[in-house]
Amino acid sequence: MPDAAQPTLFVQHFNKAYGDFIAVRDFSLELRAGDILALVGPNGAGKTTTLRTLCGILTPTSGRIVIAGHDLKSDQIAAKHALAYVPDDPKLFDAMTVWEHLEFIAAAYGVVDWKPRAEAMLATFELTEKRAALAMELSRGMRQKVAIMCAYLHSPRLVLLDEPLTGLDPVGIRTMKESIRDCGRAGAAVILSSHLLSLVEDICTRLLIMTKGSVRFSGTIDEARAMYGGGDAAVSLEDVFFRATREEVAGIPVGGRGTGAGE
Repeated sequence: MPDAAQPTLFVQHFNKAYGDFIAVRDFSLELRAGDILALVGPNGAGKTTTLRTLCGILTPTSGRIVIAGHDLKSDQIAAKHALAYVPDDPKLFDAMTVWEHLEFIAAAYGVVDWKPRAEAMLATFELTEKRAALAMELSRGMRQKVAIMCAYLHSPRLVLLDEPLTGLDPVGIRTMKESIRDCGRAGAAVILSSHLLSLVEDICTRLLIMTKGSVRFSGTIDEARAMYGGGDAAVSLEDVFFRATREEVAGIPVGGRGTGAGE
């Protein structure tokens, strides 16, 4: 079982620069088991750069990233074994079947007794009849589902999802959202990046707003509503986002950024 006293994800003063351009500036964050964080911001805010760095694809210019107790720099293999990342346009092996993808992931991560879990996920994501289909034969939404199943198979402690609802129909969206809730219930920490604010609002417990590479706000949904809701405790996540980013553009100072980020 995860250690409740230890953050699943600990990020301290992470910066990412490309020459003179700073893509992400002074990003700090702690997530614990069961946290589901919505990572939101305008295009170019640094969200995908952040996710790609947290999973080890990109190297931070400075700062520290620790995943499930493993430093991503000094203990990279163990850190990556504890996470799963699904990009906004996941790439599959075109000449492999759906089942072969799951088989490959199980072998890569050393997952034992994986077949019952794989069978259950095929049923959940309505892909049982597609188990023998080649990836090249699948629709965009089906490919997304396969990528998600591969991410879940080794029961990661940290799940990073970049626009996971892309290409899904309403039934697929409902299934995906419930699967993310299940990750949290099972003790994983989840970061979900999406522009579909109304769709992620009901599954996320925390919110992080980025603008121009910096953290604008980080805290609970209730804290975000208190800061940007104008006294309305029921204000939507969409309204919170627009108020927060509008103030950023207008240069209006805000009393704080919430808790746990960019400090």
